[in-house]
Amino acid sequence: MNTNNIDLLVKNPDTTNQFLLPPEAKRLPAWRMWVPLLLQIGLIAAVPATAVYTFITGKTVVLQTAPVDPYDFLRGYYQVLSYDISASTNLQKLPGWKDLPAENTSCPPGAACPQNTYNVKPQTSFYVILEAPKAATNPGRPQAWKPVRVSLENPTNLPANQIAIKGKYNGWQMEYGLETYYMPEDEREKVNQDISEAQRKQRQSFLVEVKVDKTGHAVPVSLWVRDRNYRF
Repeated sequence: MNTNNIDLLVKNPDTTNQFLLPPEAKRLPAWRMWVPLLLQIGLIAAVPATAVYTFITGKTVVLQTAPVDPYDFLRGYYQVLSYDISASTNLQKLPGWKDLPAENTSCPPGAACPQNTYNVKPQTSFYVILEAPKAATNPGRPQAWKPVRVSLENPTNLPANQIAIKGKYNGWQMEYGLETYYMPEDEREKVNQDISEAQRKQRQSFLVEVKVDKTGHAVPVSLWVRDRNYRF
């Protein structure tokens, strides 16, 4: 390319094939970068922040677990538990059960269907009101709180010895977000050994201590196997 061609390109830049960004795209506002970043960080931190709030402000409640299979209790790095207040057969005996939204089911012609069955609609969230035990019978081991009623709304002005825990009904049992626990590796074998020994003597020998806040959200604190306590 000779000197005349170079001078022509300099004087007429529009004749080149260079890609030029629009003026508004040359400078990206800083907020367009850090606002999405902050939103992502907030979403990630929301769950542990809720758990910390519940742990600090919540009331200590003890839940009775349902009998478990000692060989199925430990699944690798985590444990699976269910509770007395998880079973629909226990919840449907409580006041307020028939005030919950019902599932529309029809009885097939000629079939013998139960007359007193009230099927709560799956995926319904409601509250189970628990009441503290009146007196401790074993100083070294806490007693489980007892369910006294259920409510679709979070009840207000509960007495000091009651608390409402929130769960979601999946169609056959309640889930409270307390069903899966991770234990330190150095304690898993010890827990499994204690459970196997305890289950040979007493099926309902496990308790879980939780914290429940005023919104009904619960987080686990510890597991009781007879008189032994394991922190989560």
